[in-house]
Amino acid sequence: MASLLILLPIALVFFGLLAFLFWWSVEHDQFEDLDREGQRILFDEDLPQRKPKESRDDDA
Repeated sequence: MASLLILLPIALVFFGLLAFLFWWSVEHDQFEDLDREGQRILFDEDLPQRKPKESRDDDA
């Protein structure tokens, strides 16, 4: 019985913390676009583009 006096408040604090973190993440749009981060790794858009080689007409 004495352990309930210790464990119950600890469990309530953890539940309150998790509820607050879930509320915060929903309010700050953390769950809006779940597919973008999964697809972002598939595309190499952050690589620098190569410049085409310039052709010289010095032979003429």
